[in-house]
Amino acid sequence: MLFFRHTLEARGIRNPEDVLPLYREAASRLGLPNAEPAAKTVEGWFYEGRRPQRAFRPVVVEMLGYSIDDLWTEVPEGTTPGFVPLAGASPTPSRTDIGTDLNEMKRTGTMAVQRAKEFLLGKDRQRVGDDRLDLLNDEVARLVVAYPRQPLSTIWDDLLETQDQVFRLLEGGRVRPTQLRDLNVTAAMLSFLVAKGFNDMEVPHQAMTMTRVAASCARDAEHPGLIALTDGLKSLIAYWADKPEDAHHYASQGAQIAANLRGTVGLWLLGLQARAAAVLGDEETVRAVNQQAADRRDHVVPDDLDQLGGLFTYAPEKQLYYSVEAEALLRHGDAQLVAQAEHAVQGFSDPSSPNWAFGDLAGSQCDLALIRLFSGDVDGAADAIRPVLNLPVSHRNNGIIVSAMRVRNALMSGSARTAVTARDLRAEIEAFPASRPALPRG
Repeated sequence: MLFFRHTLEARGIRNPEDVLPLYREAASRLGLPNAEPAAKTVEGWFYEGRRPQRAFRPVVVEMLGYSIDDLWTEVPEGTTPGFVPLAGASPTPSRTDIGTDLNEMKRTGTMAVQRAKEFLLGKDRQRVGDDRLDLLNDEVARLVVAYPRQPLSTIWDDLLETQDQVFRLLEGGRVRPTQLRDLNVTAAMLSFLVAKGFNDMEVPHQAMTMTRVAASCARDAEHPGLIALTDGLKSLIAYWADKPEDAHHYASQGAQIAANLRGTVGLWLLGLQARAAAVLGDEETVRAVNQQAADRRDHVVPDDLDQLGGLFTYAPEKQLYYSVEAEALLRHGDAQLVAQAEHAVQGFSDPSSPNWAFGDLAGSQCDLALIRLFSGDVDGAADAIRPVLNLPVSHRNNGIIVSAMRVRNALMSGSARTAVTARDLRAEIEAFPASRPALPRG
C-alpha cells in the first residue's frame, strides 16, 4: 500500500470521494482554489498509485504534510514507516520535484521548439468553443504570474502542454475570425514564456527560435505591445549570451515600435538598451535612455500586458534595478550609488509583493555587491552576495550565475584582489554554478 493511502486511511478516509474536501481546504490555504483534480484523477491516485501531476503536488503536500516521494512509497501492511512530517506544509514542492533534470527539460523543450517550427510553417484557422478559450486564458494568466516566482521546473510541463493546445487550435481547430486574434495573442505570450525558459536554461539558440515564433504570432494578432516585447526578449537573450551589440540593436528596434505606447513595455526596452550600452562602455547612451525612461514613467497608462503582470509588466522596482545594473556594468561606485543599489534590493525584499521575483532580487543583490566593491567595501560586497550564494540549486538560472561571476571577476582586480575576504569569496562564487536546474531572471 502506498503511504499516501495509508496516511488517508489513518485519518479515517477510505474512499477517494472523501479526499476532495480535504484537497479543497489545502488548496484554499495555498491560494489555489481553482486547482482541483477530477474525481477520476483522485481515484487513480487512490486505487492505481498514480503520482499526481505537477500542478497538484503542492496541494497534496499541504494536505498531508509529507513530501511526494514519501507519500508515493510502498509500505508493508501493518507497518508505519518513520517518515518525518514536513516542518509546516508549504506550497513549495520537495527538492526532488523542483530538481527536474536539466537535460530532460532541455530535451522536452527542444521537442517544443520543433513543434513550434512546424506550427510556424503551416497554420490553419477554423473554429473552437469560447469555453475552451476561457480555460486556456485562465491557464495563461496563472503561468504568467507563476513564472517569476517559482522554479521553472515546477511549471515547465504545464507551459509546454498549454502552448501545444493553443497551437493545435490554431492549426486544425474550429477558430472563428473573431477568436483568431485572441488565440494568436495567447500563442505569442506562451511562446514568449517558453523562450524565456530556454534562456534561463542557457540554450540561447532555442530561445531565439521560440522568440521568433512569439513575434510571428504577435504580428498576426497585430498587437504592437507584444511585437515590441519580443524584440525586448531578443535583446535579453543576446545580453545574457554576451552579445551586447545584438542586445542593443534589438532593444533599440523594439523601443522604436513602443515609442507611442503608454504601457511599460517601452520603458523595459529603454532599460534593456541602457544595460547593453553599459556593457559597450557607452556612458552617454546609458544616461540618455535612463533619463528618457524616468521621464516616461510619470505618463504610463497600464495596458493589457501590464494587467497580466509577471514578465509582461515593468514595475518601478525593476526599473530601478536595471538602472543600478547599468551603473554597475560601468564599474561606478560611490555613496549615492550604494544607497540606490540598497533601495533596489529593498524593492524586492517582500515575497508577498505582486512585483516580487526571486531572480530580480538575486540580480539586484549582485549589483549591490559590485557597487560596494567599486566603492572599496569588500566586506559589504560579501554581505550583499551572501543570499545569492545560499540559493538552492533549483533557483540558479543562467542570468543569476552570470551576475555572480561578474562579482567574482571584479574581486580579481583593484585593491580587492589581495584582501582575505575577497579570496575566500572568489572561491565560493567559483563553486556556485556547479549544479543548476533553471529558474527565471530578468
